Amino acid sequence: MSATHPTVTTAQGTVAGARHEGVAVFRGIPYAAPPARAGRFAAPGPHAPWQGVRDATAAGPTAPQAERNLGAIDMSPYFGPGWIPGDDYLTLDVWAPDQRDRKGNRALPVMVFVHGGGFVAGSTRASLYDGTAFARSGVVLVTVNYRLGISGFLDLPGAPRNRGLLDVLAALRWVRENIAAFGGDPGQVTLFGQSAGATLTGAVIAAPESRGLVRRAIVQSGSGLGAFSPEQAARVTKAAASALGIAPHADAFAAVPDARLIEAAARLGGIDLRTTTAHDPLIGLSPFSVVADRQPADAVAAGHGSTGIDLLIGTNAEEGNLYLVPSGAYAASTEADVRAAAERSHPEPDLLVDAYRAAHPGAGPGELRAAVMGDALFGAGSWALADAHAGRSSGATYSYRFDWRSLAFDGLLGATHTMELPFVFGLDAARLHGEGALFGTGSPPPDLAPRMHAAWIRFARDGDPGWAPYDTRRRITTVIGRAWAVHEDPRGGIRRAWKR
Repeated sequence: MSATHPTVTTAQGTVAGARHEGVAVFRGIPYAAPPARAGRFAAPGPHAPWQGVRDATAAGPTAPQAERNLGAIDMSPYFGPGWIPGDDYLTLDVWAPDQRDRKGNRALPVMVFVHGGGFVAGSTRASLYDGTAFARSGVVLVTVNYRLGISGFLDLPGAPRNRGLLDVLAALRWVRENIAAFGGDPGQVTLFGQSAGATLTGAVIAAPESRGLVRRAIVQSGSGLGAFSPEQAARVTKAAASALGIAPHADAFAAVPDARLIEAAARLGGIDLRTTTAHDPLIGLSPFSVVADRQPADAVAAGHGSTGIDLLIGTNAEEGNLYLVPSGAYAASTEADVRAAAERSHPEPDLLVDAYRAAHPGAGPGELRAAVMGDALFGAGSWALADAHAGRSSGATYSYRFDWRSLAFDGLLGATHTMELPFVFGLDAARLHGEGALFGTGSPPPDLAPRMHAAWIRFARDGDPGWAPYDTRRRITTVIGRAWAVHEDPRGGIRRAWKR
């Protein structure tokens, strides 16, 4: 490394990053060729080598995407700045301890993060994904951009399926080839993601192509039952082609500019994806997901993919509040809305509603509706993936539930979707404090971020977050909040209702 900028030579060429308080940061390193024109609908290919030193001190372009609005809440720390145009956006950022400050030459554990955003938004530029705390904890952190929306996930004849997922696998291959140059151990890689990124993480570990790329995985508010069937995906493809007035084939889509693809994707909401054999796993919140003949949880249960990895998996206590509270829909919810949410996500809606009423005595329609939505999106699929992994994998399984409640929106936002992320990344709470911010005007316990961040680091380093493993008999789950507590199957009644 040079005196002014840390430099690292990768298989494609040399990159120069920046130093800040003992951390070396490299931004916008390409892991695949730019997905331009017809290449937007091709599998990721190798990036051309470059001569000289590539500047990696500033964030680069992001995947084409529309602005994503969830109501009167500032989600910019989560979604980032939106679309920053430029073809060379299949890139990653690396945060590592400064080599000058390292003691010894031991290779460090590596963590690779996949962002969320409903498969249509997000990037490594989001401020929540600042990797400083990871690097200071002795981890090499990698954050990954991938293709979104139509380019990334529309199932098209003439194009490989799940191109955004293929991007993540390509990034993992880049890590295996190059991360040692940054001080990381390519044999000790933990893939972790949140929301859509967590569902992608589950799909990666269920894929045979992931063998040898991942040692451990963390699934934060994802779903092992979140994939669209080919029949469901075909409905989205038909609607997208109709919106653009073109044939439903990759050749036709390749001729359409990114801006028009984004406009068309924004018009795909509301498609009924229920079939005779499947419900809509995203309950209408996104027209895109991984597409598969079998759900990732079922693939893991059958022994496909990376069968020897360790898995840490969990959800937040009030996931669904994010989709209702900031828009005002929580307060306006009715009993009819509760039943409609159950009908959209379960073959026996009355049984499901009865289970939630029993688990939440005295709850109003908003609370019940949000609870059903949250488990439809994340809870049921996480329980299924945890059971599948615990029952089949030779690796250990660990479960958590995040319970700390934000006081935003008069306390209604609670332990909602995304709320755990700042604590995992060890961020200063002041970044998310204020009216309309994720934490509102309240303050979390000062030890929560250090303790939760340390558990994630310990899992990546040792394969053990610090509590007892999960199995299909006791289902040990650590509840993370102002106090930490260990429970056996803490939501057993609800879990059994979904399993039926």
